[in-house]
Amino acid sequence: MLVVSGDAGKPLARLNAFECFSRALLVGVIPLLAFDALGSKQAVTLVYLLASLITLTLTLNFATLERWLKRRWVVTLAGGFSLVSATILLFGGGYELALAIGLQKAAGSLFAVCLSLYIMDYIEKTELIVTESRRIFYSGVAWIIGPTLGVWLWNEAGHWTPVVLTMLSSMAALAYFWYLRLGQNQVISKAKTASTNPLKLIPRYFSQPALRIAYVITLTRSVFWLTLFIYGPIYVVEAGLPNWMAGALISLTSALMLLSPLTRRLVGMHGTRIVIVVAQVICAGALVMLFLNGKPTPIGLVYWILASFGAAALDVVGNIPFMRMVRGRERTEMTMIFSTWREASNLLTPLLVSLVLLVAPIEVFYLLLALLLLAASFATSFLPRRL
Repeated sequence: MLVVSGDAGKPLARLNAFECFSRALLVGVIPLLAFDALGSKQAVTLVYLLASLITLTLTLNFATLERWLKRRWVVTLAGGFSLVSATILLFGGGYELALAIGLQKAAGSLFAVCLSLYIMDYIEKTELIVTESRRIFYSGVAWIIGPTLGVWLWNEAGHWTPVVLTMLSSMAALAYFWYLRLGQNQVISKAKTASTNPLKLIPRYFSQPALRIAYVITLTRSVFWLTLFIYGPIYVVEAGLPNWMAGALISLTSALMLLSPLTRRLVGMHGTRIVIVVAQVICAGALVMLFLNGKPTPIGLVYWILASFGAAALDVVGNIPFMRMVRGRERTEMTMIFSTWREASNLLTPLLVSLVLLVAPIEVFYLLLALLLLAASFATSFLPRRL
């Protein structure tokens, strides 16, 4: 049955917040744990590269999983992946971390795809903007609290505490999902749409120049956030700062998404294209300063935060080129390809870092990422003036 969008939007946003909180708790802990266990950025990068291959394999087979298990059980499987990942983190300390990280990221990706499909099923088009704003706000609160709380618990209450809290949060998300699915005031019922294997749609997507540019905008933004989440905590430790500041850095930069009303106002004044280009240039410029700063120092955190201002603005407007430029009759199919930016960035980020670390320090990667963002801004300038 189709529920009234106002009834469905809030519960779906809460469900998303539960899932985000379970991942946010460990986002600052896992790089520190891996760095302590493995001893070098090269080893940490290799672990994340292996993890990305696991994530990519699982998420690109979403259509097969949904066909075999049905969507409600894919959501449940994602929760199971999160619990298995946390268990490995409790008892593992070597390269098995790759499996833990891969399963955790796969859980997030599978859940995100399922949630998007449920939103398209149960939320009317006229209510999508309200629903998405609410979802971003709720998840923003989770990402503000989670990283700092996770690292604080890791330091003060034992390394096991954020992992156990993650397990409890994952179970809470699963319980709430099944409450929405089976409860008296049922919000989620049988899936109304079936997904298509995205591999068959790739040539059609990338044959369209505007959609290629939209993908590059979102991909480079995601590569920056992954760089911050993986190497930001390590940067804090190498700069000689207490490791609780690793969680604080991620929480602070995540809080920037609460500035989304300001970004929307700037879009109203100057247009989407200009805001995207300026945000990319700000992010790239800060990364160049991080490169010029050299080895980690406390002042480098200022550049991380400045770069995050640009990336946070891209979080608000980065998807608009795709939403405006995709043909209506192809929206569902092209959305499946567009959403692979998560998996692509999960693979591309550690791969590029691995290659750079073979010949140069990590600071050179910051310069490379800045150049990619500037290339993306140049490509963005070819989009229509008023998106």
